[in-house]
Amino acid sequence: MSLWCSDGLDFTAYLDRIGAAAPPVPTLDALRELHRAHVTSIPFENLEIIVGRPIPLDIAAVQRKLVEQARGGYCFEHVALFAAALERLGFRFTALSGRVILGGDPETRPATHALLAVEFDDGSRYLCDVGFGRGPLEPIPLANGAEVEQDGWGFRLTSSPVGDLFGTARWVLAQRAEEWIPRNAFTFDPQFPIDYAVGNHFVSTSPRSPFVTRSFVQRFDERTHETLDGVTWTTEKPDGLSQVRDVEPAELPVLLADVFGVVLDPDYCRAVIAAETRRIAESAS
Repeated sequence: MSLWCSDGLDFTAYLDRIGAAAPPVPTLDALRELHRAHVTSIPFENLEIIVGRPIPLDIAAVQRKLVEQARGGYCFEHVALFAAALERLGFRFTALSGRVILGGDPETRPATHALLAVEFDDGSRYLCDVGFGRGPLEPIPLANGAEVEQDGWGFRLTSSPVGDLFGTARWVLAQRAEEWIPRNAFTFDPQFPIDYAVGNHFVSTSPRSPFVTRSFVQRFDERTHETLDGVTWTTEKPDGLSQVRDVEPAELPVLLADVFGVVLDPDYCRAVIAAETRRIAESAS
């Protein structure tokens, strides 16, 4: 069995889901196309946790949810699917874990964000971050100071020594707002599916995880970044303009379907409404 279970991936169904064609060879252009198609087609969401369901990472479960059911997922699910696709195509890559910092201190954040580094025969390397929920649209060159603009969205990579005995370099991916905001930090310590299983358990079950307390859904494309944080809906544009609205729990099913592309069955809708109603009541007490 392949490490990332690409032999269990319905590759044709995956390509149909993201609206991409199968590239004949694993080139940088092919990687860019797949990355952009994946990021703009499959939303980020943690709704399984909110309604009390587990998050399995085996390829059968991931593709059933993200491909067959046209749902979204969070970073571990996205990367499990994307890694299987890259493995099927013959890309050479290393799985990594990052610390989501959003301007905070990396030393106080757990390494619970999944991402990939892809290497080509000429030695060039590219960061693929398909599971964060707000881009980048395409891979970013893994070079200190690399700064890219993708359809108006800005991203930057920097590297500096961690300060340990081994000369480890810490890389930081920043996104552009009014200023550069450090988003996640990572090293090149290779990760494997079992490592992601450990991180997934923490993120989906620990009371210290931000994803067990409220719904969090994102959809990102060339024009907008949509976020649903609990019952707060935010729309951001590449030029920095944004709009924030509060919605009622009963409005969530239609909003999820129409804006985020997450269509839920009636029982699931009722469970999401109940979870958010309960959270609001508890926070007010």
